[in-house]
Amino acid sequence: MRACLRWPLALCLAVAGALTLPSRATRADVLPPMSSIIVDAHSGQTLFQAQADAPRYPASLTKLMTLYMLFEALRDHRITLNQMMPVSEHAADVQPVKLGVRPGARLSVEESILGMVTLSANDAATAAGEFLAGGDETRFGALMTLKAHTLGMDDTVFRNASGLPDPAQITTAHDLAILARRLIQDFPDEYHYFSTPSFLFHGRVIFNHDNLLKYYPGADGMKTGYTNAAGHNLVSSALRGGVRLIGVVMAAPSNGFRDHQMMSMLDDGFATELGPAAGLSAVAATVAMRRAQQVAGTGPVVPVPATLPNGQRQVGSQVGLAMRGPSNWSLDLGSYPSKAAASTALRIGMRSAGGGVMHLASAKVGAHRKWHAWIASVSPAHARAACSAMNHYGRACTAIRPAGRELAER
Repeated sequence: MRACLRWPLALCLAVAGALTLPSRATRADVLPPMSSIIVDAHSGQTLFQAQADAPRYPASLTKLMTLYMLFEALRDHRITLNQMMPVSEHAADVQPVKLGVRPGARLSVEESILGMVTLSANDAATAAGEFLAGGDETRFGALMTLKAHTLGMDDTVFRNASGLPDPAQITTAHDLAILARRLIQDFPDEYHYFSTPSFLFHGRVIFNHDNLLKYYPGADGMKTGYTNAAGHNLVSSALRGGVRLIGVVMAAPSNGFRDHQMMSMLDDGFATELGPAAGLSAVAATVAMRRAQQVAGTGPVVPVPATLPNGQRQVGSQVGLAMRGPSNWSLDLGSYPSKAAASTALRIGMRSAGGGVMHLASAKVGAHRKWHAWIASVSPAHARAACSAMNHYGRACTAIRPAGRELAER
């Protein structure tokens, strides 16, 4: 915590508090203390760290190494962006977040890259790993580990390409900061993929899960990650005034807490590097956090009118109450550029879940307005089944527990 001496007292106290969260804010399976670090991308200097060398599960932050190895193969002309990769039965069967490619189909290298950085698609990552390792994902895990150690990630072990749970697959916030920095330095021509807001896959629009891309000035990548055991993870990079910072947050108790912690650390990092005027004002930071909460489905709820644009009636809470078991889960259906697109997502979600209460919230982002859709009052079983079906067909859907914890492993 010596690095904390360079930081404002408020941030140090906030981090100390984050490491001893009250029991009601922690996961039922008790996450370890949150790990975090901020580094200067140019010099590699650590500006702040807390538990940065403690072992943590990477979850889908693992895909950063899969992407590194894809980019390396592209740079060395061993593969091309348009090259088609076979999708094995194993790759097609991975759960739960995926593009939904069928066994025996083919996926282009670029589609795999886009699937990983936006949807965090496990089938895309697995197919890429098998492709680079002659069809053997276990061998690819060994190659990933070897590459990690070559880069100086001495406390990292990889076992698969996607980040799906494996007790032997561990890393640290410090090691992930090294990886993020090398991705930026080694592959400047490919780094733009991490800021992709969405892409079209087989006629479906796939949206990026990274909230900071939408709501934090200067943010331009990189990756989210979540499993029950890992908690909510995030690697971010942001550029202001010619200074690029890299942040890592691991084992956060929720998406909202994770995003707020990252924004606060980046703000203070830029204030340290560029002066106080470079940081967001307290008001702007609060607005950004409220927007992030709306995206996570935990902010203020703005119900849709009784009748949607196509004339369909809103379904009341009676439908949810009629379901078997608790009906206080929700489906986060993502953000859309128009009310009509969000309403379409709601209609599909209602059919998949068999009922619930539809909600829309709008927020102005720059010169544009975004619409976020979610469905409340859904039973756990219906929430899981609905999101599994929607994810299978490439539509955004995350089943949210009453406390706002995500089920999807990404």
